[in-house]
Amino acid sequence: MSRRSRTAAVFDRELRTLVRTRSLLAVAAAFALIVIAVAGGAVGAPGGYVSLTLDLLTVVEVLVPVLSFGIVYRSIRGDAERSELDVIRTYPISRVEYVVGVYLGRTFGVLAVVSASLAVAGALASFASPSAASFLATHSAGDSPIVFVRFVALAMLYALTVSAVITAASAAARTTREALAVGVALVVAVAVGLDLAIVGLLSGGVVGGGLEALLGVSPAAFRGLVIELAVAPALASPPPIPAASPAVSLFGLAGWTAISLGIACLAVWR
Repeated sequence: MSRRSRTAAVFDRELRTLVRTRSLLAVAAAFALIVIAVAGGAVGAPGGYVSLTLDLLTVVEVLVPVLSFGIVYRSIRGDAERSELDVIRTYPISRVEYVVGVYLGRTFGVLAVVSASLAVAGALASFASPSAASFLATHSAGDSPIVFVRFVALAMLYALTVSAVITAASAAARTTREALAVGVALVVAVAVGLDLAIVGLLSGGVVGGGLEALLGVSPAAFRGLVIELAVAPALASPPPIPAASPAVSLFGLAGWTAISLGIACLAVWR
């Protein structure tokens, strides 16, 4: 069996696990209901896709880590608790193949939920009031489905990074309780903790300039990317202060993903 086949076998196994686990389906349903409810509340409001993107920005930023935690955190740790990891190690599969298969399988579930929920939200936005808001650009770059498509793409990139971080926690934890504690701590850190830490450093004078770069190295760089790449092009005038450096933010998310998967590969078994 080739390396690709071994990774695909683990990927398929994870997908089957997701479909059979009712608690994970409940977490996915809760995420979808909240996103769709927020979008439904915006029906009839001016601003169209720009307003919808801004309405969903904080919701997605906070709930994607929660969704990823619910789906991913017991993946590797659960195999270890059930002694399935010991059996897997008897097969000719490397730790990289196993971790990548687990990550892709679990993350595929996260991406499916995020994309389907946002697709329904975008469909609801088509029923919004067609009247233009004063903050929208009057040229072709103004409010359009492209704004929301960019938001969905960035949300999926964010989900890839957060799922990698949770995968590392699942691999590194020695017990289910430890995986739960570390996972919850990471969710809080990604959703609000790192931003609060940056604010504390700025207010305390520890950090002076370079705010854009500092925001970009956080997993929550997703917010800055949405403002800069999705919302700002649709505005009549750019924001007075850039939310983040897109290049640094993309590099930061890629770095968090690569480092997290590297940690998971090193920690999965000794």
